[in-house]
Amino acid sequence: MLDLRKVIAAAIFATAASAANANTLSLEGGGAASLTGIVPQTYAQFTSSAGQDLQVVLGQTLTRSALKLAAGKVDIAVVPPPAFRAMSKGVGPYAKQGEQAAKLSENVRALFAFPGGTFHAITWADSGIDDWTGLAGKRVYIGPPAGAASAQMRGLVEQASGGLKAGDDYEGIRAPWGAAQQSFQDGQYDVYIASAAVGSQALNELSLQREIRILGVPDEVRGTDGWSGLLETGALTESTVPAKTYAGVVNGDEDLVTVATSMMMSVNKSMDDDTAYALTKAYWDNLDAMKNSNALMQSINPDLPLAGVNAPLHPGAVRYYQEAGIEIPAELMP
Repeated sequence: MLDLRKVIAAAIFATAASAANANTLSLEGGGAASLTGIVPQTYAQFTSSAGQDLQVVLGQTLTRSALKLAAGKVDIAVVPPPAFRAMSKGVGPYAKQGEQAAKLSENVRALFAFPGGTFHAITWADSGIDDWTGLAGKRVYIGPPAGAASAQMRGLVEQASGGLKAGDDYEGIRAPWGAAQQSFQDGQYDVYIASAAVGSQALNELSLQREIRILGVPDEVRGTDGWSGLLETGALTESTVPAKTYAGVVNGDEDLVTVATSMMMSVNKSMDDDTAYALTKAYWDNLDAMKNSNALMQSINPDLPLAGVNAPLHPGAVRYYQEAGIEIPAELMP
C-alpha cells in the first residue's frame, strides 16, 4: 500500500529540485502594448518547461537594452536591427561611445526574429485624404525624436506616395509614442502613423470614436525597385492588416498592405550553447500555443524565422536551425 506522506514528500522534492535546476535569465523588452513587450512576456510563459526561467522587464529603451546586453549586464534583449547596425559603427544613439560601442557590438548574438510593430497610416475618414498622395502639405506623425522608426516611416511615405519627402512636401512631426494617439485625436496632425500589433485594442477604440481610413500600399508601388530597396534594408518586412480587423474603418473591407519593423531576440555571445539552443527551440516549438494565447501575435510568420536579422546567430541557435532544416544565410553564421 502506498504511503501517501512519502508520495507527497517526493512530489515536493521533485518540484523544488526542478525549480533549483531552472536557469534564471533576465530579459528586457519594449512597451507592454507592443510586440516588443508582448512577445517577451508571452514567450516567458513557455520557456520554463525547457529549464529557462525568464525574468522579464518591459518598458525599456531598446537601444539602451542592446548596449546593456553587449556589455553583459542583461542576459537577453529585444534588439532592433537598425540599433545593432548603428552600434557596430558607433554612430547614432551610440555616437558618444563611438569605438567602444562598436567593439561591444561584437558580443551580440541573435536567436530569432519577430515583427516589432506594423505601421498603420491612419487619417480621419472625412479628412479628404484618400491615398498617400494626399499627404502633400499635411502634418504627419512620423515617430519619436530618437530611434530608427522615424526614418522607416519617412521611407514608407516616400515610396508609397511616389516621392513625398518630410520637410519639403509635408510637415513631419516627431513626438514620443505615448502621446501620439491622443495628439492625433486632439488635431495636432492630419495623419498618424502608428506602430502597433495588428488588431491593437487601442486602434480599435480609436476607430469606434470616429470613422478612420487606413492607407494601404498600392500593388503598383510594391512592384517598384524603390519598394524592394526599402525592404532590403532588412529592418522592414511586408505586413497585412486583414479586412475586418478594425471596426469603423471606411476601407476596412479590404486587405491593406503595409510594413512591419523587424526585431531580434538577442543574447550575449558568452551564453552557453545549450541554453541558447533551448531558448531558440522553446520559441519555435511553442509559437502556435503562444499565438493561441495572445491573438496579437498572429502576424508572426514562422516561414520568416530570420527576417531582418543582421547580427550573427549564436552557435546554439545555429544548431537548432540546422536540425530543423532551415537554411542560414552565410553572413549570419558566427
